[in-house]
Amino acid sequence: MGLIKETEHSYYSGNDFGGYQFISLKHVINNFMISYVGNDKIISKIKRTDVLFHAQRALQELSYDTLKSIKAQEIDVPPSLTMMLPQDYVNYVKLSWSDASGIEHVLYPASKTSNPTPILQNSDGEYALTAEATLAIGSAQVTLDAEYKDILIGMKVYAPSIPEDTFVMATSTTGSVTTINLDDGSGTPITPTYTGTETLTFVPSDGSIPLEKEIIYVLENLSWSITDNKITQSPNTDVENIDVGMLVSHDFFPEGTTVTSVNGAIITVSNESTSAGTGANITFVSKNIISSTWKNYSSTTPSENQENYDDDYYVDIVGQRYGIDPQHAQSNGSFFIDELTGKIHFSSNISGKNIILKYISDGLGTDEEMIVHKFAEEAMYKHIAYAILATRINVPEHLVIRFRKEKFAAKRVAKLRLSNLKMEELTQVLRGKSKHIKH
Repeated sequence: MGLIKETEHSYYSGNDFGGYQFISLKHVINNFMISYVGNDKIISKIKRTDVLFHAQRALQELSYDTLKSIKAQEIDVPPSLTMMLPQDYVNYVKLSWSDASGIEHVLYPASKTSNPTPILQNSDGEYALTAEATLAIGSAQVTLDAEYKDILIGMKVYAPSIPEDTFVMATSTTGSVTTINLDDGSGTPITPTYTGTETLTFVPSDGSIPLEKEIIYVLENLSWSITDNKITQSPNTDVENIDVGMLVSHDFFPEGTTVTSVNGAIITVSNESTSAGTGANITFVSKNIISSTWKNYSSTTPSENQENYDDDYYVDIVGQRYGIDPQHAQSNGSFFIDELTGKIHFSSNISGKNIILKYISDGLGTDEEMIVHKFAEEAMYKHIAYAILATRINVPEHLVIRFRKEKFAAKRVAKLRLSNLKMEELTQVLRGKSKHIKH
């Protein structure tokens, strides 16, 4: 009974070419239930859901180092020098950039840099956001000694003369001096119990350590209507500095409001305002954090060797006079992956280049990719059988050992078959190595 159910005409006029070399995970499970489960068989009884679990795990494990499961994405590196990891990313295989001829130039990882979490520190080196303030009894408005862009709506305020559970209700910056208003978090103003100068400490509402943000921008000359989510700047001078996703810090907009679009002089935000504003200023804050390490790495133009950022004074220390590290003997550029933010960071000489990321997934992202090459079909059956037998009680140990050996043997066979070695190609390569080959 043949396996091909469609005619040659329907195949060549369709778009599913080469699909015969694969078998779906559903058919693998069906075949396993028929061949391995039942009376007088290795597994007398098992739920189909259990087989499905072990089949998915087998597909994951084989996808990592056996199956041809490499995927690829191509992008142009933006000025931010970053690339988001794909949705189904597990690990990378290779990163390269392609030139005008379509030739790929391999990028190598920069092992001696990263993007650590940047903690905001005051002038004393403490992990705190502090400011000198002028207080007055009976006044909820407090004037600070300088401009503090990092002080945002909703932050808690701590000081000896300020009651507990006091929050920043509003911020305003005029003439490089920031003014804040205090309240209890529900709109009731809070006034200090002391008149004079005092040091205030500001803490995010969740109690975390304040971090340095990538961009904090105070935009002036803004107007909006009550219950409106559109902000207009006139004259339109600085709107290009505002990006989608930025937080809006203003007392007339609910905490957590973000920018959803920027169109000319009009900024659309996620929440409506609670009061109208005219000629006002708003602080826009990027959600991203950026460290000095990453700033310096991205702003430095690397030399011909990817990690040679030293000047001539240190040239002898890194071994350039007496030798060279092969991993640095290239000028293609470098990268590192920030697993915390899910982004790839590139060196500055990669800006604007066409980047190709080849990566592996686990084969379970979508129903369409849950397929197995027929060269690895037997390895799937052995993997599922061993996993089931190894997790059940009252199974003879010799049977578990037997299927463990068969699983590894089937996996080795699959790797050899999928390696796709061709005798003519091998002999041609070896001829280039001055090897005498008879065939």
